[in-house]
Amino acid sequence: MNTINDSREGLVRELDRIRADIIASRGAEDAHYIRTVIATQRGLETGGRIALAVSLLPPAWVAGTAMLSVAKILENMELGHNILHGQWDWMGDPAVHSATWEWDFLTPAKAWQHTHNHLHHTWTNVVGRDRDLGYILFRMSSEQPWRPSYLTQGFYNLLLAPLFEWGIALYDLEPDAVATGGKSWRAFLDDVTGLVGKAARQLAKDYVLFPLLSGPSALPCLAGNLTANTVRNLWSHTIIFCGHFPDGVQAFTAEHIEDETRGQWYLRQIQGSANIEGGFLFHVLSGNLGHQIEHHVFPDLPSNRYAEIAPRVRALCERHGIAYATGPLWRQYASTWTRILRFALPGS
Repeated sequence: MNTINDSREGLVRELDRIRADIIASRGAEDAHYIRTVIATQRGLETGGRIALAVSLLPPAWVAGTAMLSVAKILENMELGHNILHGQWDWMGDPAVHSATWEWDFLTPAKAWQHTHNHLHHTWTNVVGRDRDLGYILFRMSSEQPWRPSYLTQGFYNLLLAPLFEWGIALYDLEPDAVATGGKSWRAFLDDVTGLVGKAARQLAKDYVLFPLLSGPSALPCLAGNLTANTVRNLWSHTIIFCGHFPDGVQAFTAEHIEDETRGQWYLRQIQGSANIEGGFLFHVLSGNLGHQIEHHVFPDLPSNRYAEIAPRVRALCERHGIAYATGPLWRQYASTWTRILRFALPGS
């Protein structure tokens, strides 16, 4: 592990320039992009729901499930995640704003914004500060003390993937913070109430309302909704884990961030993330989180601009001698699993 021990003043200037360039050039083209994604997502969801309403016919079930799966992926990754980061607040449109958007996901938006936007993006990969480093379930760094339960983390990662939204929902309640006194029981119970209400609405929509509206196709419709949610969970789990845990991604201790400068913060974001290579459609479906490094450096810039700035960030890293972790999905996925299994063992 490299010690972050300088201010990287040149790095700060150049990254700040990239940020300023994007902010100055945001405009109608970006607004058209996000509204097009919203319209596409809603069209796919509507088409999927209609097809599943007549899904006693197998072709209709396949088409409806496929459309609904893609719609849920788009809503979760490119819309929900990025809108809740405030990437589109500059438009001044209350329909596309981090304060008003509620996503098609079990976790209430406000709870997720606290654990993700504030805790994770502030303390990226700092052991004991960033709860996303292992999601309190996994050991992903030698700096994390080993416990015997980690021996089974490969097994429960298999269970987590298809149930990912449930795992995130329970994680965002911060039960570990309650146990250590970092969160009050009252705040915890308020969050539980919010989660129960949101989960009830989500479950009623997908597993009661739409199946009932489908009449004779109720059971195939229910199965299609369950499949679409599972596909979305598997995809989001894959993208998120491959952006945070493959080889080349570093973890840090509290000592690393003592008196941390802006340049050192930038450097930690770069070293604590990994990119996934792919084409335009892959990046849209991944919420442009294939550009995880750029997202961590600039979490509130519009996601559609990450592909534009990625070559500049990579060239900047090369000039400063900073490792830039990137690779195709298959390699990052294999590397992530290798890390999960390696750190399941003592030492590592």
